[in-house]
Amino acid sequence: MDTFTFYNPTKLIFGKDQVTQLPSQLPEGTKKVLLVYGGGSIKKNGVYDQVVEQLNQAAVEILELSGVEPNPKLTTVKKGVEICKREGVDFLIAVGGGSVIDCTKTIATGAKYEGDPWDLVTRKEKPEDAIPFGTVLTLAATGSEMNAGSVITNWETNEKYGWGAPPYTNPLFSILDPQYTVSVPKDQTVYGIVDMMTHMLEQYFHNPTQSPVQDEMIEGVLRTVVNTAPKLLDNPESYEHRETILYSGTIALNGMLQMGYRGDWASHNIEHAVSAVYDIPHAGGLAILFPNWMKHNLDVNPDRFKQLAVKVFGVTTEGKSSREVGEEGIEALRTFWSSLGAPETLDYYGINDEKFDVITDRAMKRGPFGNFNQLESEDVVQILEMSK
Repeated sequence: MDTFTFYNPTKLIFGKDQVTQLPSQLPEGTKKVLLVYGGGSIKKNGVYDQVVEQLNQAAVEILELSGVEPNPKLTTVKKGVEICKREGVDFLIAVGGGSVIDCTKTIATGAKYEGDPWDLVTRKEKPEDAIPFGTVLTLAATGSEMNAGSVITNWETNEKYGWGAPPYTNPLFSILDPQYTVSVPKDQTVYGIVDMMTHMLEQYFHNPTQSPVQDEMIEGVLRTVVNTAPKLLDNPESYEHRETILYSGTIALNGMLQMGYRGDWASHNIEHAVSAVYDIPHAGGLAILFPNWMKHNLDVNPDRFKQLAVKVFGVTTEGKSSREVGEEGIEALRTFWSSLGAPETLDYYGINDEKFDVITDRAMKRGPFGNFNQLESEDVVQILEMSK
């Protein structure tokens, strides 16, 4: 392992009806709260009313920013920043999934920055302050509810980047009620499952040795998701299955699984480039790209792929090389995601090789990337070609 320091300042409040804790979690003296949410599903399923009821009990003024996109856009961030500065907002609450939370993180820091919030996303400047914020999660997927990461798209330049600035972009608290995820449509449930699995897989593929504890943790959570996901899709109203998947999504990316090393994250970088150009669902892109990244990098460390295949998918090893076992593991992952209904090729979204050069350019914007195996532009093109 590498040397490391672990710190996560987010208070996790998990379980049924825990939204009632919202008033007590607001910082003392909070007067104006900006409620940030997406397309309006929280009004249909009753979550909006419950959150507003709790805020009314706290006797705070409520302002709203709705319409946050699945790939949150810089233009929406700027709307939120403008509201905060104009109205003197002193707390933000993100009600929704990872996109809403990511947008809120950038609003929180942008509201305390005099320049363009894009400067923060591109790491041209570092935030020195932020409006505190909390979250009420409604989708099991990104883990943004308990980490400092945020992903924002600049649609005008077709750029999409992940960034973060702890502790400014860490939620003060996050309320997770599995009941709030029961009404999530099947496709979004599937995308969430793929997303959290790729987060674990990105961390699993690393170079430092002596990581048996982290390996076992990742393998265990992956097995749990693989075992639970089909049951959830067969019984989408099951509180127990929603609970398991919701908690898995948080654990997948709250920092606990990546102590002592850096994961790879190349597939995420490529997908960000794809969805910056085509605005496709993030996890849909990952379902297509990640198995092909695995195939492209299998020979970097076949034993690593073998371990995943055996520990998570139960691939047998007798009479097989590490590479052959690894190949079976990659196919098992692809088959599993396909069985859930996730896409396999870019053609599913009508994407061909017409703009592969643009996607590659966006992916390479910050130079070669990937920590398990560093990728150059020709690698990106090969993975895209494999994904057509």
